[in-house]
Amino acid sequence: MKNNSALFFTCSLIEYIGREQKLKRADVVRSLGGIVIQRIYSHADVLHCEPIARVADEFTKMQNIPAGTFDNVADCRYDVPDYWAIGAVYERLIEDVCGDDEEHIIDRLLEIYSSWMDDAISDYNTSFYYSSRDYIYACYSEGEVLD
Repeated sequence: MKNNSALFFTCSLIEYIGREQKLKRADVVRSLGGIVIQRIYSHADVLHCEPIARVADEFTKMQNIPAGTFDNVADCRYDVPDYWAIGAVYERLIEDVCGDDEEHIIDRLLEIYSSWMDDAISDYNTSFYYSSRDYIYACYSEGEVLD
């Protein structure tokens, strides 16, 4: 399973909501919950036809996602990666962890966003988020950023 466009959209939407609501992405995932994330993933082919801001606003209101104070965009001292780029980082990692097990893709998404990777990928003042997919997967597998 490579280049899963539904997963890419789902992860990018999580990133977008996180930026808008100033929440860690793990908090966005908890607020959305597995059932809603499954719905987003299952209907991504339709949802991606709408502006992502509108889709994010709809799910933010529907799930009563609160505003927070986590602002990794404002804290970034360098060029800020866009939400699509970060969505792609998560998409690739989830694909690599899942392998051919698409049946449990939402479970893997929940695990990864709830892990230490949320902080590592969301720190735009490091080079971690634009490391190779193989390196990011190896780090996740080992449970730490490798030297």
